[in-house]
Amino acid sequence: MRIGTWNLAGRWDARHRALMDAMDCDVLLLTEVSERLDLPGHDIHLGAGLMAARRRWAAVASRLPMTPRPNPHGASAMVDLGGMAVCSSILPWRSCGTRDPWVGATSAERTTAAVAAVEASAPSIWGGDWNHALSGREWTGSVAGRRSLLAAIERLGLHVPTATLPHQIEDLLSIDHVAVPTSWTVVGAERHRAVAAGARLSDHDAYVVEAHAPGTTEDGSSTLGGG
Repeated sequence: MRIGTWNLAGRWDARHRALMDAMDCDVLLLTEVSERLDLPGHDIHLGAGLMAARRRWAAVASRLPMTPRPNPHGASAMVDLGGMAVCSSILPWRSCGTRDPWVGATSAERTTAAVAAVEASAPSIWGGDWNHALSGREWTGSVAGRRSLLAAIERLGLHVPTATLPHQIEDLLSIDHVAVPTSWTVVGAERHRAVAAGARLSDHDAYVVEAHAPGTTEDGSSTLGGG
């Protein structure tokens, strides 16, 4: 299964669709999603939360049959995919403030609260714009928020193959992630630069993880299984 994530920065045109076509994902965990999003061949579940006019915090798009689940947090979207809970989230950043859906007086408190809400829904696959690198220098989130995120990932039994991929800014690590069950075999993780004809399509690059559940062949011929 190929699982991608991309923060679209509320933008959408033919160039964005072309990049998503090149990513060739079965499942997309999208953030800052324009309501104009249109992906032929994919079902789309938009999270209920509005980040701005006609821009949703998060969405899940899938080539595979899926059923919407209640969103675990205002900046998340969740679906059922073959018996697995699949979640796309934006997590707090340093300057996000205390407006809805964020709860807490500090960046660390807001991140801990959002992470706890998602963890309670027990996602089998979780990704999106987490606003935290998972190692090294922390520029966007908080070190304490990172600790709460890493602890939740461990308790959920997930692995984050995107953790060592580069950010679009040189010498930084990605803050956009895809986490899959530790029992899955990870084939690869890759960054797709969000650039077309020299113009940036978003202030985030896109990322793809290819991984397979135990007993699932690379062509996906067997049934889906969780971790």
